[in-house]
Amino acid sequence: MDVPPKTGDTRALPGHVAIIMDGNGRWATKRSLPRIAGHKRGINSVRKITRHAKARGVKHLTLFAFSTENWLRPKEEVHGLFDLFRYYMRRECRTLAREGVRIRFIGDSSEMPDDIQSMMVEAEDMTAAGDTMTLIVALNYGSRAEIVTATQRLAAKVAAGEMAAEAIDDTMISAELNTSDFPDPDLIIRTSGEQRLSNFLLWQAAYSEFLFVDRHWPDFDEQSFDECLELYCQRDRRFGGLRKSG
Repeated sequence: MDVPPKTGDTRALPGHVAIIMDGNGRWATKRSLPRIAGHKRGINSVRKITRHAKARGVKHLTLFAFSTENWLRPKEEVHGLFDLFRYYMRRECRTLAREGVRIRFIGDSSEMPDDIQSMMVEAEDMTAAGDTMTLIVALNYGSRAEIVTATQRLAAKVAAGEMAAEAIDDTMISAELNTSDFPDPDLIIRTSGEQRLSNFLLWQAAYSEFLFVDRHWPDFDEQSFDECLELYCQRDRRFGGLRKSG
């Protein structure tokens, strides 16, 4: 498959790509390995895709790392995921800072272990000056909870007489979400063949393009990413309008 040129006009490329990194456990099970081995292998894909997305001119990359539902997994797996997060933060933060990548987190950090909360703050501070790409990590993130919290904040303002209920619009709701500092995703990719959002960026995905890739996340590489960019470039994004003529 031909891919868009790596230099020149990139106006058709997505400015914000969000990825549901699915299939680590199935990748491992298929190879008769423990599930955590798949998560470890998935870290390599995180490294590769982060750097490749930056090289391709993507300005915002969001990775769904840990959902509010993932707490239901076996404790050993959850603890293993946290250990991998610690490993990644210690090894990658300074490198990303040197490369101009800013790290931001979305989700409810209050439920994370104390040392991980500290790492999150340190990572955001260390990379705050980054201006080549923003890496947004969704950690303990659930979109329904995010929307509920946003509406509760607006309801409190109405109750306090700060605003009228009828004044609430989509812009106000967007401003109360975890992602208020970022544009909505142009492209959402889910690996491993599943075709659902799984409580990820429900509000923000209103006009996103979707691609569901059969490869498990540990097998998702730079070529896979470029193939997704090519498919995205073939889409006609009308945002509710009519198809362009010509």
